[in-house]
Amino acid sequence: MAPRINARHITCPGCQEEVFMEELVGGRCPLCGCELDGSEDACEGFEELLDRSDLTWLVYQYFLFRKFEAMGASPLQTLHLISRFDDPGATGPSYPEGTPYSLEIPLGFWERIAPKRCSRCGRLFVRKGRKLVSGDLGSIAQDISYLCPSC
Repeated sequence: MAPRINARHITCPGCQEEVFMEELVGGRCPLCGCELDGSEDACEGFEELLDRSDLTWLVYQYFLFRKFEAMGASPLQTLHLISRFDDPGATGPSYPEGTPYSLEIPLGFWERIAPKRCSRCGRLFVRKGRKLVSGDLGSIAQDISYLCPSC
């Protein structure tokens, strides 16, 4: 690999950082996104193209995914739940306030051996049941219900 001392580089007019020519992404600075074609006003309208709500939506999705992953939900179920809120036709993502969810969570060790009551038929069961966690994304409270193998 050749040393970077002799590599072609340029100072970005937007962020004033030294950028190597081989690091450019589509002719733009990889740090701030300004065009590096020699014109000084190339960075003027670029800030309007970035929508900061996309960043908050990504952070929200990340923490929502981590929350359900910590509970033991399947990543596919979690991604399906998150994808329900992405509306490509709208101007941006709709933030889910007052949105119900229901996920199937695997039973823990003590939950497998403890007697549980089915939420649909009311029977007591000990083995081979399912655990459903349901709630609302706008609130902290969650409802945990169990289903017997026959339901």
